[in-house]
Amino acid sequence: MFSALVNSFKIPDLKRRLLITGALIAVYRIGCYIPTPGIDGASLAEFFNRVAKTQGGTIFGIINMFSGGAMEKLTIFALGIMPYISSSIIMQLLTAVIPALEKLAKEGKAGYEKINQFTRYGTVALALIQSYFIALWLENPARFEGLRIVMHPGWNFRIITVLTLTTGTIFIMWLGEQIQERGIGNGISLIITAGIISRIPAAMHQLFVLISPFAAARRQIQPFTLLVMAVFLVGVVFAVIMITQGQRKIPVQYARRIVGRKIYGGQSTYIPLKVDTSGVIAIIFAQSIILFPATLASFIPNPGFQRLAESLIRGHVLYTFIYGLLIMFFCYFYTAIVFNPHDLSENMKKYGGFIPGIRPGAPTAEFLDFVMTRITLAGAVFIVFIAIFPDFIMAWLKVPYLVASFFGGTGLLIIVGVMLDTLKQIESHLLTHHYEGFIKGSHIKGRR
Repeated sequence: MFSALVNSFKIPDLKRRLLITGALIAVYRIGCYIPTPGIDGASLAEFFNRVAKTQGGTIFGIINMFSGGAMEKLTIFALGIMPYISSSIIMQLLTAVIPALEKLAKEGKAGYEKINQFTRYGTVALALIQSYFIALWLENPARFEGLRIVMHPGWNFRIITVLTLTTGTIFIMWLGEQIQERGIGNGISLIITAGIISRIPAAMHQLFVLISPFAAARRQIQPFTLLVMAVFLVGVVFAVIMITQGQRKIPVQYARRIVGRKIYGGQSTYIPLKVDTSGVIAIIFAQSIILFPATLASFIPNPGFQRLAESLIRGHVLYTFIYGLLIMFFCYFYTAIVFNPHDLSENMKKYGGFIPGIRPGAPTAEFLDFVMTRITLAGAVFIVFIAIFPDFIMAWLKVPYLVASFFGGTGLLIIVGVMLDTLKQIESHLLTHHYEGFIKGSHIKGRR
């Protein structure tokens, strides 16, 4: 692995791409520390601390995770890339249900660019709406009296906040596109991963305080417990990699066609059906819905909302049960949106392809739907396990959620998925230039 890293900087084009990617990510992290005007930082930190203790999290906690902690400081990148993610998911769902967008998506590169343009417009609209409500939320922290977060509330503050946060989101979106074009890896995904990884030093500090190696009287975690945590972490990462890469390969045979003196077709291939099609999207949807009551409770000091929010706090049985059901539902829902067995079977039939033992057309579509339904069940059960495992670690080992969150959940799935994708792209550059890749034995045959 280390030799592969060294070889990465021996290829001029790959070296340039890696340096550009690192520089743009550094620009993003610097922006996460530039504060929005008109905010009292100490009061804002106290406000988020109280919200975390009394409610067990809100939707703003999800935004804070994706923005790398910029939300709780209300910096210029406080919204992070969440509006772009939401807009992309909305456009993907609309493409599946609106015939005009579905037709546009099938037009190749021109259609992709048009849909990407619509996604950008949606990003700006969502950023404007979210930043406006965040400004109102900060002006009126209804549940916590005595906190003055905004020094000079009013329309001036709201307009400045909306313009600042919206511009920050657009700039992050531009950074992601530059990484995609001039760097290495998926730009948006790398920015999200950089924000999640930035929380590791804070988590390590909390873990060091709990261990207290130089003060046994204050020690809350024993060395054996730390060893158990390390074993669990390695096991969870290994399991996430296996499920993320897991596929069911459906064999496909193409019939031979004789055109003039040439023979076309006759080759065998396969259709890779992913075990985990939805990935992290199912967890994001489920978290947004289950944390919505707690978010409303922070806006509306109503006793009914307060009781509802208190019954849906992380760690309670009702929260875990509903959370798991929502993840299962969105795993199947998202898979049904992005995977169309009928279109796939028609395309195979059009080019003379068939699955051995299955008749082309409707029987092929039914078979693909049958297989996808069952492997999605395995993937959904695993995603549920990964989503609730941090709660189990937090309750069993008595560690803060910031530490436990790296044992599963949204953050771990994103980090593993993005790192695997980025390593594959780097490895393709290495193999092209006859260098060893990150995977043992991944060299070009015939190399001396």
